[in-house]
Amino acid sequence: MNKLLAQPYLQAFLAGAIAVFGFAPFGLFPLPVIALAVLFRLWSRAERPAQAAWLGFAFGMGLFCVGISWIYVALHIYGYMHPILAGLATALFAAVNAALPALAGYVVARLTITPSPHGGEGAPGVHLLLTMPAIWTLAEWLRGLLFTGFPWLSVGYSQVPASPLAGYAPLLGVFGVSLIVAVSAGLLLVLWNARWSKWGKVALGVLLATWVSGALLRSIEWTQPQGEPLKVSLLQGNIAQDEKFEEAKLISTLETYRRLAQSSDARLIVLPETALPLLRENVPDFYQTLLGDHVRKNGGDILIGAFEKENGNYYNSVYSLGSSESQHYRKNHLVPFGEFIPLRSVLGWFVNELLQIPMGDQASGGAHQPPLNVAGQKVAVNICYEDAFGEEIIRALPQATLLVNVTNDAWYGDSFAAIQHNQLSQMRALETGRMVLRATNTGVTSVIGVDGRIRAMLPQHEEGVLTAQVQGYVGSTIYVVWGNLGMLGAVGLMLGVAWGIGRRRT
Repeated sequence: MNKLLAQPYLQAFLAGAIAVFGFAPFGLFPLPVIALAVLFRLWSRAERPAQAAWLGFAFGMGLFCVGISWIYVALHIYGYMHPILAGLATALFAAVNAALPALAGYVVARLTITPSPHGGEGAPGVHLLLTMPAIWTLAEWLRGLLFTGFPWLSVGYSQVPASPLAGYAPLLGVFGVSLIVAVSAGLLLVLWNARWSKWGKVALGVLLATWVSGALLRSIEWTQPQGEPLKVSLLQGNIAQDEKFEEAKLISTLETYRRLAQSSDARLIVLPETALPLLRENVPDFYQTLLGDHVRKNGGDILIGAFEKENGNYYNSVYSLGSSESQHYRKNHLVPFGEFIPLRSVLGWFVNELLQIPMGDQASGGAHQPPLNVAGQKVAVNICYEDAFGEEIIRALPQATLLVNVTNDAWYGDSFAAIQHNQLSQMRALETGRMVLRATNTGVTSVIGVDGRIRAMLPQHEEGVLTAQVQGYVGSTIYVVWGNLGMLGAVGLMLGVAWGIGRRRT
């Protein structure tokens, strides 16, 4: 057993798997720091770029095989894919995402392995503190861009909401927090290597200063309240995914949301993503009149998730009824294979033959859609997976005073997916200095404060109405102004300094 555990690739895999416990629902935020320190140690011992790449791949497979295993539930249980094929597809998806840590390992090795690996005192510390954290962060950022992006399990998310490092989110965003996590891992490894020598004490001092600074940053109020608090109700219908689009269950679904909506006296009522599994034009007029009249009596508006059709295109939409003029938001960032078919002429058979996903080929609503003027607030709506992309969310700011996410994570059953998803919204609250309202079908329905902490939450997989007082905010965080440019600038500076030090040593 000891021989097996001594294998570097197994160590990398286990480190990646253990890092998952730093994320929701576990919240052991120091674990990703330790896991990255293990990876950096293995990279620093790699003799060839190919070896470093395989170590990065092994780490990524541990991280993603454990962290996104819920993909299997969506493919097999609700997509009706054969279990063997679903397992292979889940493993392939993990491998695709693990390719980015592999690329990071290869690049790190190319930059750090020299013909004289023992020359230059202090060079390993430079690589641990500058090169490796910078390249790791670039790889995470690229993972959020390539093939429409999948930034899930970026290590910065693990620090929300409890870690002191969450204080860097309003400045640098999630990838900036990832950078600080990676630098902390490098400092931890320098401390381990140097122990109580001069450099070990310096590493300990810098590590403590980094975390204390993060805690102090959390005390800054980046945005300011505007207007009076607003009473909101978020509806959780708890409609089973395998019943959601059954025609026989349609009346029951409509009745559930009518009953829940009419039980609320809130000024803003929010239904989940596609709560009404119909085209908007097919929602009965009397039903919409009932909902509209009710919220007008409350002096406010209701946001309804449904599909819309225009010029032959189908959209995943949220539209409003009530005291304000009816408006809509249409989902912009679509999920490949779930909401649109990339390279349809080549890959269309995949969705048509192997998966059974309703409305699996939709159109994008456009990147720049204005906030909805409802219930006296300017509400920036995002749908489901869109809240994974911080630089897209800030397009509606600083105009928006509230963020609303509507989603349906019933696709993933009792897995960690829903609570991990809620953690993404917690990061968006910190980045933007706005409260986030999440209305979901089966959970996690929650109200998130500007500090990223959950103010109120419904139990998962239960029908319910979450009613709370919320506050609109105005102003901009540093991240709202600069987006990911701050993080990219820091990464560029770190690589530049590492390159300069390297040149002086040669």
